[in-house]
Amino acid sequence: MKKTKMTRNCGLAFALAAVMGLGFLSGCAQSSNTKTAKLAYPNWAEGIAYTHLAMVVLQDKMDYDVDITSADVGPAYTAVSQGSEDAFMECWPGLHKSYLEKFEGKLVDLGEVYEGTEMGLAVPAYVTIDTISELNEHAEKFGGRITGIDAGAGIMITTEEEVIPMYNLDMELLSSSGPAMTAALQDAVDNEEWIVVTAWKPHWMFARWDLKFLEQDEDKVVWEPGVINIMGREDLREEKPELAQFLANMKLSDPQLADLMLKVNESDDDVEAVARAWMEANPEVIEAWIPETAAM
Repeated sequence: MKKTKMTRNCGLAFALAAVMGLGFLSGCAQSSNTKTAKLAYPNWAEGIAYTHLAMVVLQDKMDYDVDITSADVGPAYTAVSQGSEDAFMECWPGLHKSYLEKFEGKLVDLGEVYEGTEMGLAVPAYVTIDTISELNEHAEKFGGRITGIDAGAGIMITTEEEVIPMYNLDMELLSSSGPAMTAALQDAVDNEEWIVVTAWKPHWMFARWDLKFLEQDEDKVVWEPGVINIMGREDLREEKPELAQFLANMKLSDPQLADLMLKVNESDDDVEAVARAWMEANPEVIEAWIPETAAM
């Protein structure tokens, strides 16, 4: 919409140039100053929710043209490191260590958007085991599988490369996607079947169903509480300082993000509409994100 408006302005300036001399140049110069943001995010509940929130704030409050792209973790990091995306909205530093090492020097850490993450293997509360070590004894009840998300996700890599060999699990890790995993979880809970999934907080599934993380052995701890960061391309602060500052200012508490995610999941409206409504209902949160340099 903004691009159409600016194209019209350039056309109008061209028509006036014959009499005013300066209109065309000033009008078209304006289009070169269009503020843009290209944000990549994974197809995970929390990233979907707050990336759409970032989009509507940038559009409505800061006059940006915004493109958001859902991508698997590996391609997303690659795109940011190559400069085709401005930022990756959901870096889990512990889980994404291999990507951060691979692209060291090509990314800039813009700070935490959320603190207090949890992750691991989770089961419905009615499942009568409490530890990862007990999985093998009941593998048949789980169909011999762990239901996962997209293959490049950090929790999938650590499950495949660390947890399964460390606990000597005789179970297959199935890759799918965040929505496919929660759909499988829904089916299992509806029928009170046993299922084990790769899970993480923040996520709306813990508000919808009674779930529990399987405990890790003291000498076999893989997952620990952590944070979610936003990673920008290496030159973002120099080329788009206002955008970089906005992303660095973004912070959501656990109650705030839980509220946003639940509204997204339960609404019949599209995610953008829900995010816009949440923005309008929480002005004190949003105002803290907007840099003083931003044109309101």
